[in-house]
Amino acid sequence: MAFKITDDCNSCGACEPECPNHAISEGSDFFVIDPVKCTECVGFNPKPQCAEVCPVDACVSLDA
Repeated sequence: MAFKITDDCNSCGACEPECPNHAISEGSDFFVIDPVKCTECVGFNPKPQCAEVCPVDACVSLDA
């Protein structure tokens, strides 16, 4: 399952460089995650790095 960035995003950009799959990009209002590229960091890190570094908890599972 992939992650998404909610509209709580403050566009700080902390998540973008942490994504090993380059799935995060700047959208028109806030950052967005390409669900096709997102692997929740499986094979790279034990936890999704976008969620780990997000200061406003805007990176959440699509299941949420």
